[in-house]
Amino acid sequence: MRGESLASRTLDDAGSLGPTRLSLHYGHHFDYRTMGVDAESFVPFPDWLIPLLPHSDTGPPDQVCLQYYPPGAGIPPHCDTHSIFVRLCALSLGAPVSMEFRRPPAGGSGTATSNGIVAPETADAHDAWHKLEIDLLPRAMIEMTADARYRWQHGIKKRKSDHSSEANDGRRPRQDRWSITYRWLRRPFPPRCECGDATLCDTAQADAGIERAFRWKEKETEKTLS
Repeated sequence: MRGESLASRTLDDAGSLGPTRLSLHYGHHFDYRTMGVDAESFVPFPDWLIPLLPHSDTGPPDQVCLQYYPPGAGIPPHCDTHSIFVRLCALSLGAPVSMEFRRPPAGGSGTATSNGIVAPETADAHDAWHKLEIDLLPRAMIEMTADARYRWQHGIKKRKSDHSSEANDGRRPRQDRWSITYRWLRRPFPPRCECGDATLCDTAQADAGIERAFRWKEKETEKTLS
């Protein structure tokens, strides 16, 4: 499907164009408050989406998210919830963009802030993190498995251009981009992840008695105290 068609789908259903990304969700309802899904609710896949679903021995994905990124938009570094999702793929359409993968050094630490996002405790600690930028080219399909899925965060920085050795001035301007993210649920319910990494894994955090921190909870607490 052409980018213009995806744009019309996103804008028609999600509202007017703004400075940040717009999202549409199909399949099981995706909850941005918990970064999980409601296994009881399901929005059927529209006919136009069916040809874009990846083939799998385990069947079609359980949750699909279509997102539009205007130039300059990004997503914070994060790791999709371990316990809920067993498989994660993404199709990148429109303009290319650089995606950053990062993880703390061996023995390093970070502060869990919200929704699978882990932040370095200091600027020096941030510099010590392992980082890798990967170009997502038009029509590229990526699948995150093993360490890339469970031990690295991924995100897209908010900026107007990316580094490119092919550009005359070394910078490639951002342009309109769309992505379709496919997620498969871990079964049976209630799901558990056995990776044991309490830095990013919600199951390991729960087993260790670590309460996950969410931005919406922090904001509600701030309102209560003010």
